[in-house]
Order: sequence, then structure tokens, then C-alpha cells
Amino acid sequence: MANQEDMFKKVVSHAKEYGFIFPSSEIYDGLGAVYDYGQLGTELKNNIKQYWWKAMVQMHENIVGIDSAIFMHPRIWKASGHVDAFNDPLIDNKDSKKRYRSDVLIEDHIAKIEEKIEKECEKAHKRFGDAFDRQQFVTTNARVLEHQKQIDEIHAKYAELMNANDLAGLKQLILDLGIVCPVSGTRNWTDVRQFNLMFATKMGSVIDDSDTLYLRPETAQGIFVNFLNVQKSGRMKIPFGIAQIGKAFRNEIVARQFIFRMREFEQMEMQFFVRPGTELEWFKHWKEERLQWHLSLGIPAENYRYHDHEKLAHYANAATDIEFKFPFGFKELEGIHSRTDFDLSRHSEFSGKKLQYFDSELNESYTPYVIETSIGVDRTFLAIFSHGLKDETLEDGSVRTVLSLPRKLAPYKAAVLPLVKKDGLPEKAREIQHLLMPDMMVQYDEKDAIGRRYRRQDAIGTPFCITVDNDTLSDNAVTVRDRDTMKQERISIEQLPTFLKSNL
Repeated sequence: MANQEDMFKKVVSHAKEYGFIFPSSEIYDGLGAVYDYGQLGTELKNNIKQYWWKAMVQMHENIVGIDSAIFMHPRIWKASGHVDAFNDPLIDNKDSKKRYRSDVLIEDHIAKIEEKIEKECEKAHKRFGDAFDRQQFVTTNARVLEHQKQIDEIHAKYAELMNANDLAGLKQLILDLGIVCPVSGTRNWTDVRQFNLMFATKMGSVIDDSDTLYLRPETAQGIFVNFLNVQKSGRMKIPFGIAQIGKAFRNEIVARQFIFRMREFEQMEMQFFVRPGTELEWFKHWKEERLQWHLSLGIPAENYRYHDHEKLAHYANAATDIEFKFPFGFKELEGIHSRTDFDLSRHSEFSGKKLQYFDSELNESYTPYVIETSIGVDRTFLAIFSHGLKDETLEDGSVRTVLSLPRKLAPYKAAVLPLVKKDGLPEKAREIQHLLMPDMMVQYDEKDAIGRRYRRQDAIGTPFCITVDNDTLSDNAVTVRDRDTMKQERISIEQLPTFLKSNL
């Protein structure tokens, strides 16, 4: 656990030191759970968004994108259920005066039991070596099976209480499990209470209740209320999707874990409209397709897993999370939900406008069903960043810090480095920089010894360093160093753009 905490602290400090993420309003002592993206963080974040957009919109002829407003008519949030039901069950510890989400306390308790299973596996692995069969071990070992039974029982009890909205039962479960406050170490808990997560604000000069607006807590509703506009203007045929990237706001009472849970965050969502009755096939399709997108980044598959929801939201008939192994354990990265016709039906009812589709093949009108894929930009950033950051011990015993980002997402694709600051090398290096700039982000760096400059580029995740030396002036070639292997090869300047493109 301590090792995980140290790793997480390193992620946070590295992100700040190298210009990826800063605490917001830092010179005013910051603002809780709000962060600013620095110069490199903005590049990485934009690359993530472009990569998602390309996979979702550019590569699908039946998916289009929109950008809806953050401010929306307040009745939209009444129709969607957010005004009445968008709550977190919170509990306070009377001794530490700290407030917690009850579901997170229970999840953390389960994570501790999962750690025990992991320890049993590690012990067995040491004992049996290469002959160790993890799958067989976890399905036959008595201790592991006992731990797994505990986990399953807690999940089942928790789901039952949440579905019944039994807040007293939730408190009792926390007491029965012996969960203590991480700060005070006591079990002196208050009752569990519900808190609404939406930020409210006012519009116009007259202040009365009818002017209350909400900052959107999700981007999905902007898609639903534009369903007909997009369908008619784009002459879209079902099945089709509408994608959107945008900011959302939640008044998280217990925001924590750096950019994992923030009050202002960014979502990449796609709502896929289908014929009623086909939704579970499409749910399965998108579940698989979305996992493939994550795996296409080159992060090993063991860092991802599916987690089916025990408690379905009021609008869903199937729901799965893709979870990622963050430094603090497996947590939700993306949600895939079969939302039925709930949203379009509710907006039809509250607006008085028919949100239906005429299916010429069936010769009938119906309210489409919806499959949603929803992923956090910031969580994806954290997953990629925390997985990529590592300290490597080299053959000579020295240690280098390297940020092994997927090459296609790295903020700078290449750095151009003149070996020395004289003999016409800086001028030649600038020429190469300008040659590459129209196609990719390139950094120029002439300060410090070449080895230190390599280390600096490793730490920010630059895939290639291009060194201009005295031979460059006669042979018109440069030395290209690969971030991951540290291998160097000589490439002619005219072949450089092609080489870089094919290796990115």
C-alpha cells in the first residue's frame, strides 16, 4: 500500500514539475479538487481527445459530433431525473469531522480484501515459479475462495441496499464490516444522508426560483435534446450515433485522488440510437469495441477489466464499466450503458415535442433505444500518465525517469538538439526543426550536456531525440535516439519526416 502511495505522489509531483498539471489558483492557496493543465498537459489532453474523436467519428460514417451549450433549460434536468435523484450517499465521522461517500468506504474495504487475494497469489507464485497457474489457484485455494466469498456477499448486500435506497441499512453495513475512518481510526459514524451534486446558478437580473440554472453534470442531455435536429439535418438513419466532448461539473463533496475525481472535468460521450429490441446486441458490440480502443494505446490488457453494475441506474437495462488499474487500485475509466428509451421519452413528456424516428423499413415510428459510451478525458489522462511513468535502472547502474506515453499521444513527437552551441550546428538544427514543425510538435533544446537533454526529453515522454553533430554538415544526416530502447541510428535529413511518421 505504501508503495502505491509513493508511486501516486511521484505521479502528482512529476506532473507539476514538468508542466503537465498545476493546482488551480495555486498562488491563492488553490481551490479544492480543481486543476489547471499546463503546457505539456494541454498537448497530451488534446491528443487524447483527437484520438478518441478520430476513432469514434472519423472512422464511423454513421456517427457525427456536436458541441452543445453548458447552460441548458432547467426543465431538462427535471426531465432527466437529476434534480430529484442525482445524489451521493454521504456519511460523516464525528471524531475527525471528515465526510465520506459511503460507497467509496465500502469499495475501499473490498479493495483491502482483494489485496489479500493478491498476496496469496504472490506467495504461491514464489513457491511454484513458472509452473504457477493463477486461474487454477484462485478457483481452488481455500483462503482465496473464502476472501472471494466475502467480496461477493458485500457486493450483493450493498446492491440490495442501494436499490432499496435503504440509508439506515447502508450505515449498518459500514458498522458490520468494521470500517473505520482513515483519519481518526474510529467507527463513530453519523447517519447516511443524500446530497445533490449539481451546481446551481442564476441567469438574468431578476433573482427568483424560476431563473435557477444548473451547470451540466454530464454532456449526454445536450445530445438527447438535439436528437431530432441532428437526425433531420444530417438525414441520419438508425442505427446512428451522436458524439460530444465537453466540460461537466459536479459538486463532489469528497473529491480526491488528484484528477481522478474533480469538480470540473471533461467527458467524451457517444449516444448510439438503435431499434428497440436490438439494444443488448449493440451494448455487447460497444462494450467490446471500446475495450479495443483502450488496448490500441499499447497498454497491456491486464491493466483493464470489465465490472458489471450490481445497481442499475433508473434508466438502464444493462451497464458495464471498463476499469483501469490506477496506482490506487482498479477504478472506473469508462461506462457503457444501455439507457433504453428513458431519455427521449422523458424529454418528449416534459417538452411536449415528439422525439421519435420514422423507420421506413418497418414503416412505423418509434422512440429509439440508446447505448451510451462515456469516458472521462481526465481519467484517461491519469491512466496513461501513471502507467507510463517509471524509473529504469540502466546497465551502468544509473537510473533514468522515463514517461513511456503512447507515441501517438506524446506532447512533443521529437526534440532537435545541436550537439554544441557553435560551428553552425544551432542554425542547422533550426532548419530541421522548421522542416518538421508543419507535421508535428517539435521542441528545440541547446542547453546543458547532450546526456542531460536526453534525460529531460525522456521525462516528458518525447519519443525521438534528433542530434545534429559536426558530421551533419558534411553527410546531411542526423542521429535519431529512440526513447524506449535508447538505440541510436543515423538517418538522412531528407528521410527524417518519413521515418518519424512511420514510427509514430
